[in-house]
Amino acid sequence: MPYFLLILGLATLVVTGDLLVRGAVGVSTRMGIPPLVIGLTVVAFGTSAPELVVSISAALDGASGLSIGNVVGSNITNILLVLGFPALFFAIDCKQTGLRRSTSFMILVSVLLIVLSVDGVINHVDGLIFLGLLAGYLLYNGFEANKMRKRGQNIEELMDEIDDAPEDPKKIAIYLIIGVIGLPLGGKLTTDSALDIAAIWGVADSAVGLTIVALGTSLPELAAGMSAALRRQSAVAIGNAVGSNIFNILSILGITALIVPLQVAPNFMVFDYWVMLFIAIGLAPVVFMHRSIGKIEGGAMSIAYVVYLVVVFQIGHQLAEGLPIG
Repeated sequence: MPYFLLILGLATLVVTGDLLVRGAVGVSTRMGIPPLVIGLTVVAFGTSAPELVVSISAALDGASGLSIGNVVGSNITNILLVLGFPALFFAIDCKQTGLRRSTSFMILVSVLLIVLSVDGVINHVDGLIFLGLLAGYLLYNGFEANKMRKRGQNIEELMDEIDDAPEDPKKIAIYLIIGVIGLPLGGKLTTDSALDIAAIWGVADSAVGLTIVALGTSLPELAAGMSAALRRQSAVAIGNAVGSNIFNILSILGITALIVPLQVAPNFMVFDYWVMLFIAIGLAPVVFMHRSIGKIEGGAMSIAYVVYLVVVFQIGHQLAEGLPIG
């Protein structure tokens, strides 16, 4: 039963999160808000809604390991799987304007997470720091995007998510109602069932958050990455992954930490944080040298993701049994 409830919870998060985004975009469009602003705010935050709801629900239940694991695991998944798997079929170019800046910022934010976790807790002050950086990031990107538009550069491909936004007021209202009601329900189902599965498997809650829950909440990004690769839109594919990683740390952990402080489990400081940082740094040479992620790189990344999953569960068993990591 926990497995069925987990699948149901994740499916509810994905579907209702998507409806909430489209409903919010529909409202914003009817209010005359520019598509660029919508893309940088409503769509960006909305696509992170599943991770946010799960993290808050887990933190309120006292499962900080699941809360942080969901974010860290999603960031690892976004690079190794969301970029690696589509690259098995079509090469992903890394030549887009602003990608170097965003990749550098992703690495900086990952380092900051490690630094702020040294004391063993991500507290309210840390949450404010994350949200302050997020505000600066949004403002700067909005300014840069406006400059691109004035220079006549094409940024329409980055706004693909807006195309299916509803225009009818009744449809918008239905989307919003389903999203607002469904997201908390999906988050609760996912959190409770994930904790039950952790108990059944005899692993720490962080292991389930880093793997099953992180993969489930990253499904929208994976679907978007595959779709972008099929349409040869590399900017959407890699921008989606890098942008999601930045938002996961700054918005999800930032908002969650403001509500309830998060206790950092030992495995994050010993292993998972460093895997996340190493992968982010590993992407930098590809981006800065304007290379492509091809079949060979995609295969290596996908295999690395599977190996990571195996190691995480081994560590999860050690933590559950009270054994030292190693």
